Amino acid sequence: MTPEKDNNKLTFPQFDVVSDMLDYHFLGRDLLRQMENRFLRAISKEWRILQENLPESIFVWVFETRSDLLRAAIIGAAGTPYHDALFFFDIGLPPNYPNEPPKVHYLSHGYQVNPNLYNNGTVCLSLLNTWMGWSRKRWNPKMSTLLQVLLSIQSLVLNEKPYFNDPLTFVNSKKLSTDYSQNVFSLTCMTTVHLIRKPPRKFEPLIKHHFRQRANVILAACDAYANGRVMVGFHGCDGAAPPRFEIRLSFQTNMERVFAYLVFEFRRIEAGVPPGSERLVVISTKKPKGIFRRMIKNMGCF
Repeated sequence: MTPEKDNNKLTFPQFDVVSDMLDYHFLGRDLLRQMENRFLRAISKEWRILQENLPESIFVWVFETRSDLLRAAIIGAAGTPYHDALFFFDIGLPPNYPNEPPKVHYLSHGYQVNPNLYNNGTVCLSLLNTWMGWSRKRWNPKMSTLLQVLLSIQSLVLNEKPYFNDPLTFVNSKKLSTDYSQNVFSLTCMTTVHLIRKPPRKFEPLIKHHFRQRANVILAACDAYANGRVMVGFHGCDGAAPPRFEIRLSFQTNMERVFAYLVFEFRRIEAGVPPGSERLVVISTKKPKGIFRRMIKNMGCF
């Protein structure tokens, strides 16, 4: 992932080929047991699709000596609790690809930020055949592609209301959804802290550049969400944000801790955080009760 100069600005290729794969999740597995012509043709087709169609918010690089291994970085979309964050996925293509879907591992840093992304790295998605969805949504060897997988993760998994991603969610509760998104934002911020501390190999320039550009936006969002000025996910979305509402004390407490970590790491990468940003000042509200207290504990938020 080599940065390039474009009108005095750093730019990064959406698709790149690299030689180093020492920290890759699937490296120890012999996914590429036989290089049949069909397999090689399928990989060549996938590379071409990625090169020509990747959006600006997704980056992919592949290994020069192992064409069955890829790593992707996805930027969280605006209007979601994942906005401005980076999410990394290791991808391995099985020997009988495309008859079998790719293997995808989420680099979680120990946090479950979504019902479909487990803290052990499992990605639960119908398109990967890791969840029993409708047959038309499952992997189709003749039609499905890696690009489709990445776009599905970005739009269907990392979405505006991740609480409802859980198929076992039987309570259609706006409050539970809002509370869940608050917790997700806290965990996403901690994921950012870990990415800066220990970036995936070759992606360190991209990570530093991205968070240097977005640091103050993220910190401003922390302040707005913790004080209930705007619903989580809607910072910077003009005209789309609901009015002020009550915020849980546990969320405010988490954000105070997260904010301090973020400021420290952003300054370490010279993100230009202004003086006086060391502490997040919040207005305290009520403590969480009952079922949601248990849900926070199960998600492992601090």
